[in-house]
Amino acid sequence: MKYKLVVLCILSILLAGCAGKREITIRFSDDVEMSGKKIALKDINPDLPSDWDGYNYVVLEYKTTTAQRFQLGFTTEWGYNELRIMSYVPGAWNRLAIPMKFFTQLPDAAFDLAATNNKPRYMGWINLGGKRGPMKGVDSVGVRIRKPIGNPEISIRNITLSIDDPGDAYLEDTPAYDEFGQSIRCDYPEKVSSLDELKKEWAEESDSIDTYESYGYSKFGGYLRSRYDQGTGYFRVAKIDGRWWFIDPEGYLFLSVGVDCVGIGHGGDVRDLEKRRAIYAELPSDSLAFNGTNPSFGRWNLIRRFGNDFESPAIDLTIRRMRKWGLNTIANWSEPRVFDKNEMAFIVPMRDLGMDAQLMSLCDVYDPIYKKVIDESVSSFVAQFKGNPWLIGYFVSNEPSWINNETRLCQMILNGTERPIKKALETYLAKNGDTVPNRRRFILETFDTFLSTVSAALKKYDPDHLNLGIRFGDPDTLGEDLLEVCKRHFDVFSFNCYQLKPDATMLDRAAQILDLPMIVGEFHFGTTDRGMAQSLWQVDSQAERGVAYRYYVENAYSHPNFIGTGYFQWCDQDITGRFDGENYNCGLVDVTDRPYKGLVNAVSETSHNLFQVHSGESKPYDRQPKNARGHELVPDLWNE
Repeated sequence: MKYKLVVLCILSILLAGCAGKREITIRFSDDVEMSGKKIALKDINPDLPSDWDGYNYVVLEYKTTTAQRFQLGFTTEWGYNELRIMSYVPGAWNRLAIPMKFFTQLPDAAFDLAATNNKPRYMGWINLGGKRGPMKGVDSVGVRIRKPIGNPEISIRNITLSIDDPGDAYLEDTPAYDEFGQSIRCDYPEKVSSLDELKKEWAEESDSIDTYESYGYSKFGGYLRSRYDQGTGYFRVAKIDGRWWFIDPEGYLFLSVGVDCVGIGHGGDVRDLEKRRAIYAELPSDSLAFNGTNPSFGRWNLIRRFGNDFESPAIDLTIRRMRKWGLNTIANWSEPRVFDKNEMAFIVPMRDLGMDAQLMSLCDVYDPIYKKVIDESVSSFVAQFKGNPWLIGYFVSNEPSWINNETRLCQMILNGTERPIKKALETYLAKNGDTVPNRRRFILETFDTFLSTVSAALKKYDPDHLNLGIRFGDPDTLGEDLLEVCKRHFDVFSFNCYQLKPDATMLDRAAQILDLPMIVGEFHFGTTDRGMAQSLWQVDSQAERGVAYRYYVENAYSHPNFIGTGYFQWCDQDITGRFDGENYNCGLVDVTDRPYKGLVNAVSETSHNLFQVHSGESKPYDRQPKNARGHELVPDLWNE
């Protein structure tokens, strides 16, 4: 890609309230791929030392005009240490205390990629990435944004160091969020200012929700136009004339068009209230807590819409919406009270399979009681679904963090407490040699044992439902040896794929090795106009989210092995962050229980086309969204 050189930043240095401290503002250019600026620390706080080894926190006082993530780094003797920051309150002064270890150490072991890299704070959240090393010889701070949306600005008025956690703080006198859970500091055309406005829009949707075109779906969401056989009473997969399909319980060809985290009352959960009460103009009652502990704007808005007995009508509306938009699958992480209605096909994740955070989601299969634990856990879990024709199948796990970190995991095991897996690893390396290939081989053999145990238990206790495998987090990097392991145990190969579209080369490679159907468990697109972070893949506007969805999904289904998608997710994430900090504008529905019209219209259009696209009868949608960009770090690129 050829980048256009521009003068990327306009620096304005203003005298701040404290002597010797200066406020610096960086304006970013949306004409370039990466816009940023390095600033000498002495120009912000001349009292800062250059050796930061004795400190545990770097404290940033800043204001940004955008919710778009920005990359913050420091130049040191070792190199350039960098991470990513998302602000919960754009347009306001905030204090953010960043643990120093995020710049110096690899992340702690955790179950999956999100838990590994997402770090919540009270006034924003941090995503780890970039280089890490000693914080010595620190002389400058750098701020970068990839493909800025709308020429945003970031101002910094102080950087300090601390041994103890000073806490985050909202440094403004006026609230940042209104009584509906909307950002006060962001304006956009769809924003409502009164309950009357909301009620009017809700009524308009209710009047139109059942007036929809037929997608030609069967009872279970298959295609009435194409019956394969009389059905078995359960979902299964079949390869027909070189193309894979789901077959629904009645024997109709089926493509799983789903959405994750389907539920009611989401999108407005308020966490850590005691740390940030000042940012809310009005709060929902504690009795409206989504999970029993946190007040919820999402539930409050549903009560405004349906009254105190909102659960049943809200679930009914959710199912009707999905049918109107052409969705036929309640996908992963969804609420049982929705899929238990048995009105739409659904997928569930397995639980309690022994994955250990200290083993980066691997399991200690060498423990003598392990097989017994798995057997009892699988038996108990599937009992509630056995015989249910609406269930497509089970996911085994999600984005295990040990993938491509086998050498590190082995070292963690060797340095850790005495346990069966440690003894097994020591014995293995003593016999075969302590080499990088052998460390990887041990981890893969352990993984193979885990999958074999789970697969056998599933076939024993619920042979009628599909094993949908593990939703791998980075499919492009999976080795052939790992894919061969998966081939032995899965009915369907699954992965999460946050890209513009699944890479055709990756799909072809996986198809050749596995000869299995494939589904994407997660993907999404977002933007910044609602005051939330722009998601793992950003686009310029709400309209472009729809373009991105259609381009991604139709191009994915054009591959002969591709049979399912799960869009992540039903509702926008909490504006002040979910459990791990994420606050993405990624929903089909916002916190006020209103659909994003451009996105859901694209979902509907796509659903009308998928049978023809997958059959090879028509070509996929070819318009790419404008300025779509991913979340990967861009090395050594400034002002270009």
